[in-house]
Amino acid sequence: MDQNIIDEGKTLGLVAYLTLFGTLIAFFMNQDKRNPFTAFHIRQGLGLGLMYIVIAFVISSLDSMMISMSFWIFFSVLYLYGIYGAITGQLNKIPLLGDFFQKAFNTIG
Repeated sequence: MDQNIIDEGKTLGLVAYLTLFGTLIAFFMNQDKRNPFTAFHIRQGLGLGLMYIVIAFVISSLDSMMISMSFWIFFSVLYLYGIYGAITGQLNKIPLLGDFFQKAFNTIG
């Protein structure tokens, strides 16, 4: 991928990881340019956001501080990994699920 495309997409790539609202903002702002770097991070951010909601719903029914803290730490690390990739201009897929997110949301971007 061309360095110019990556540089143009870094900001929206970062915004894509800032909750689902950030993902939506990045998605709509990327509609005109169709930057592939931004689209990659939008798909990763959307996958993380949806997975977060589903797992949080299940975990919220449990009354275990250890499980809850493990969940928050796990997702914090994944979000930071994605943000780091967006800032440094890398196409780092989220471990284990990144390929699935790219295939499931391939029409986005």
